[in-house]
Amino acid sequence: MARQAKRDGEAADESGEPGGADPDERFREAKSVCLRLLAVRPRTRGGLATALARKGFDEETAGEVLDRLERAKLIDDAEYAEMMVRSKHTHQGLGRKGVKTQLIRQGVDADTAERAVSAIDPAEEEHRARELVRKRMRGMARLDDRAVIRRLVAALARKGYAEGLAYRVVRQELASAGHDTGSLEGVVEEP
Repeated sequence: MARQAKRDGEAADESGEPGGADPDERFREAKSVCLRLLAVRPRTRGGLATALARKGFDEETAGEVLDRLERAKLIDDAEYAEMMVRSKHTHQGLGRKGVKTQLIRQGVDADTAERAVSAIDPAEEEHRARELVRKRMRGMARLDDRAVIRRLVAALARKGYAEGLAYRVVRQELASAGHDTGSLEGVVEEP
């Protein structure tokens, strides 16, 4: 058990701090924790800071380690955000808002997240929304049109698509499938 605690950066001496009272040892332990996490998958600076805090490392030690890892290009929040935008939008079908929310939750600052999601092509976002609506419509043949509209718009909202885009796509896809879209008349759509 002591060996496991030491490996996880939780070994503490009388000072109660991981790596003991020696600042160099704390730095090495914190760096080791970060490198093990980065070996599994890319991480954000914020995500690594949270992991270090959870393991009991002080902010100063964590900051020094994270600064060094950034200088060595082992962590790069902008690059991480771009990668996640491609992954979350293309493979999970998330809209801009959904991707941005996940990036912020994973420790990317709001400005970096906004820059990353601005790279999503509006036409591609609409295309992904249409694919999701078509896929969901297949299982809703027995529902009345109002229920279908409500469920489809809610599904797009949960995926992070803007309200106006969601209503426009649902209206157009239902109309092309021969459904009554009268209850969507007058709904504000984004341009």
